[in-house]
Amino acid sequence: MLTHLNESQEPRMVDISQKAATIRMARAQALVSVGSDILALLENGDIRTPKGAVFQTAIIAGIMAAKRTDKLIPLCHSLGMDGCDIDITAHLPDQIVINCTARVTGKTGVEMEALTGATIAALTIYDMCKAISHNIIIREIKLMEKRGGKSDFTREETPVNS
Repeated sequence: MLTHLNESQEPRMVDISQKAATIRMARAQALVSVGSDILALLENGDIRTPKGAVFQTAIIAGIMAAKRTDKLIPLCHSLGMDGCDIDITAHLPDQIVINCTARVTGKTGVEMEALTGATIAALTIYDMCKAISHNIIIREIKLMEKRGGKSDFTREETPVNS
């Protein structure tokens, strides 16, 4: 049953008023293929472009987006997140891996916040690098794990560049 539909099959915001607040965590991952020409600009753990440090900018954009998920996705609850971390690593020959981990003590999970953070970080990398090459592909965005609430979830890690 879809929780965002009422008995008449019309959209609704899920009522979480009776749920207990628990510690919740979610980690989402985005894979971005940028091509070896862009990855060749990697210097001291970041890609330098005329627009600035790509990874640092993407981290800030991803965190800002995660904090505003309720403004972007209809029917998402507003959350006062306890924390949000974004880790970006380059994997030769041409892959960038973004992991966004969101945490909250609340009545609903932070999966959408983690997915939004990873997505916007990936889009920021695209935006900052497109002047170098448009041969950038955001390959996949996926929930890797969640903890807290009714059920936990863990996706098996797959090797990068496969």
